[in-house]
Amino acid sequence: MNLLGGVFQAKDDKACREMKILISRLLREDSVEDDNRFDVSKDTLYHLCHICFSALVLCLSEAIGTDGSKRDRGVLMAEIAREADNLQWIVDILIEKRMANDFVKLWADQRELAELHSKIPTMYRHEISRITAQVCIAIGRGNILVPKESWFLLLSTWLDALYEDFGWMRRAYKSVDKKLVEDGLSRTILTLSLRQQQIILLNWFDRYLNKGDECPNIKRAFEVWWRRAFIRQYTDVEDGSQLQITVCSYPN
Repeated sequence: MNLLGGVFQAKDDKACREMKILISRLLREDSVEDDNRFDVSKDTLYHLCHICFSALVLCLSEAIGTDGSKRDRGVLMAEIAREADNLQWIVDILIEKRMANDFVKLWADQRELAELHSKIPTMYRHEISRITAQVCIAIGRGNILVPKESWFLLLSTWLDALYEDFGWMRRAYKSVDKKLVEDGLSRTILTLSLRQQQIILLNWFDRYLNKGDECPNIKRAFEVWWRRAFIRQYTDVEDGSQLQITVCSYPN
């Protein structure tokens, strides 16, 4: 806990990045060797997640002026980036140690943070959306297994933010693999009920038509959902989705 907390409090960004890489490698090696020389508990990791949530809420509140703060905007934005990076690091460790299942519900419950996120410029907030992308990739790889309702809650809270920030994420971070994010998001959506898929994918359809490559391309998920929905409809298999789509509303 002291080592991880010490990294959070680092003043030098370069040293902080180096120590994150080192500690992650040591934890990974420790897990492989299974001798628990440098293990960290699940409770500790989730405690650090809550510290990050609180710090991000505070920073975003200051950034939009809800607390009357007069601090320099550039300083606040740097703090947002740092706290988001801290959270990404902890989530990476949770995923690596197969402890991230509870994080899905926890992240879905951060509605206050999501609301604040929507009120600041994309160029300063996109680091936070990388956490959602990170979780979707882990889902696509089968590293996180939770009930479908948890997926839907996660997407209900954070999917719009991911759509809005996707273009900035790709440009700002070459390490963001567009295809991995899109595949993970597609797999996540396709685990839901047909009704939930319909809600999400019709919303995506409109966004993609207007934003193009600035929005994740999940047309594969759209195609799979479409085929499933209409095959089930015409074979009289009950799905409860009550699918009603106007393919063309223009007069003849």
